[in-house]
Amino acid sequence: MSAVPDPGGTDASRPGAQGYAADWARAVRRLGFVPMSTDETERLLLTHTVRLARALLAEDFSAAPAEEVGRALVEAHLTEPRILDWSVRALGEQLPQRVLPPDDPPPDLAVRVAALQGGLAAGFGRALRDRTFSQQERIARSAWQARDSVERALRDSEARFRAVFTGAVIGIGIAGIDGQIIDVNQSFADMLGYTPEELRQTNVASLFHPDDAAGMWELYQELIEGKHDSVRVEKRYYRKDGSVVLTDLAVSLIRHDDGRPRFTVAMIEDITQRYELQQRLRFQALHDPLTGLPNRTLFFEKLGQVFADAGPEQRIGVCFLDLDGFKAVNDSLGHDLGDRLLVTIARRLSDCVIGQGHLVARMGGDEFVILVNGGEGIDDAVGVAELALAAVAAPVLVGDHQLAVSASVGVVECPASETSVSELMKAADTTLYWAKAEGRGRWAVYDPERSAADIARSALAAGLPAALDRGEFVVHYQPIVSLLDGSMLAVEALVRWAHPELGLVGPDRFIGLAEETGLIVRLGEWVLRQACRDARAWHREFPEAKLVVSVNLAARQADDPAIVDTVASSLSRSGLPAELLQLELTESAVMGTAGEPLRSLYRLADLGVRLAIDDFGTGYSNLAYLRRLPIHCLKLAGPFVEGIRGDGGDSSPDHRDVRIVDALVRLAHALELSVTAEAVETEEQAERLRALRCDTGQGRWFGPPAPADQITARLRGGTGAGPGGGEVAG
Repeated sequence: MSAVPDPGGTDASRPGAQGYAADWARAVRRLGFVPMSTDETERLLLTHTVRLARALLAEDFSAAPAEEVGRALVEAHLTEPRILDWSVRALGEQLPQRVLPPDDPPPDLAVRVAALQGGLAAGFGRALRDRTFSQQERIARSAWQARDSVERALRDSEARFRAVFTGAVIGIGIAGIDGQIIDVNQSFADMLGYTPEELRQTNVASLFHPDDAAGMWELYQELIEGKHDSVRVEKRYYRKDGSVVLTDLAVSLIRHDDGRPRFTVAMIEDITQRYELQQRLRFQALHDPLTGLPNRTLFFEKLGQVFADAGPEQRIGVCFLDLDGFKAVNDSLGHDLGDRLLVTIARRLSDCVIGQGHLVARMGGDEFVILVNGGEGIDDAVGVAELALAAVAAPVLVGDHQLAVSASVGVVECPASETSVSELMKAADTTLYWAKAEGRGRWAVYDPERSAADIARSALAAGLPAALDRGEFVVHYQPIVSLLDGSMLAVEALVRWAHPELGLVGPDRFIGLAEETGLIVRLGEWVLRQACRDARAWHREFPEAKLVVSVNLAARQADDPAIVDTVASSLSRSGLPAELLQLELTESAVMGTAGEPLRSLYRLADLGVRLAIDDFGTGYSNLAYLRRLPIHCLKLAGPFVEGIRGDGGDSSPDHRDVRIVDALVRLAHALELSVTAEAVETEEQAERLRALRCDTGQGRWFGPPAPADQITARLRGGTGAGPGGGEVAG
């Protein structure tokens, strides 16, 4: 018998062993899953082929190597049964022919092959059995461990739940679907003043409070029917002693495995103190801290609710009240006494109207507002305003001071459908302003037409500066005519606003606004310069007419320290001789607040311009001062001239006015001043003024204010002026 092939030597590398191993590897990969690469599989199976060949040729034969190869196949995860079948058959049919010498086979070859086949199958089977047992043991061990883990988790979960249930500061209760309480913790019992044993004998239906939110019981019914998984509400409970506790209640539904409702878990927190704190904070946020009355926030909240709930015919009324002269009380007596006065007034207002269901609120400072409830017309709102004024008017004793207090009230009443919250309060504020402007201790009722006029007036005031910048103002001139021969001696410059939307706007609508806003200084300067330019053009074309242009100076202009420089600059730029410019000032502007003449008058007179007092007779002139002023002309106020009109028929002149005009003319002439009568509208007025020796007149009878080109046309006519308006169109 030849030597056993060496797997590491030339025998192992012979084509027979390698070919067998290659065939074995291909069969293995074809018949089942192989967790190795092709080269790794061939190397593994070549090793097993050599072991089997050595066992087949060994002198001391043993099938143990074949058993080891079978076990090794299982350990290599080559466990597909068809792999075992192929390996056993190939061991008997192919291995001897490929690895044994053909001339010297073992005499018991068949026995040895059969033993190796049996050993391979036995090793494979035992290894597979052992692995299966091992896997089963691991599975069983894992199952035991999982069961232990679950049981331990359940025990831990139960312990945690019991710890939470027992130690929670919020109440926890468990109840069946029928509402019967199964268990409660101590916090739940303490919250309601019962013992846990007492509550375990209670049904949740007996804990419902009559003041619970609407639909709460229906919501609970839907929960236990499985329509909801949880609900959360604020709920009141009666405690055992009859007191009430407000809670935040959260109820969750626990279901069976098939989804059917099983029981409920309720968690309840006492929020009584938090609710009371919220109520206190809300009261503080919605009430005035000084008077305790509702503040403007609560008032507007209530007013908005009234509008939201108002029907199509419902009316709404507001009385907006402001104390008269309250600032003087604070300034003279101090804010402490002022606050005490406000508290007293607030209490009086509340007492006098709150019984009728009206809401009284403090809007801030010394302003109060009354929301009239259920009024049917303006008379009801005015009645509330009169009650409020009467309550305020009673003397108030504050400390050692007895104060007489009054108030002004703006009353607005209208159908709710015709206004809004903002419009209503804007109207009330506007009406309060009207009441205060008319005097103390009175009410005023909102007038839409007056409000529209005020709005239009405000719009004009707002548009004045831009209008001046855009050059929208024009100057018209009214003739001043000699009453002796009818010649035009002068013209008065009167400003007009060529408004892009309203057309030509007269000075009565915007001069007052210009004075209030301070724009009168700029506007007056522009009028002065324009009048000087126009007068210079007339003087250049008609030097023999010596036409004087008369320009009005407002009080604020006259007080302006730069007025003299402004006049001098206007004369210089235009080239107009100073004696052809006349400046008209009111009596109040001339005399000053203490009767002292304006210093600027003398400087203006030194320039050579003429000075006139406009609307003479309506002021409070000190005649002793008048004779010392550098005045050239007095212009009689229109009311005196109107009184001597006498149009014939049933109308006759007022003899008192005739005597006043006569006296004023005589006084002026005694002071060597000329006299111009304003507002001459009829021929009868002109004749009577001429008879009274008045020097000049102006008015519609002699011609209305007209643009400069019409004055030029009149001068070219050479006739001066004719009765009834002369040649100037109206």
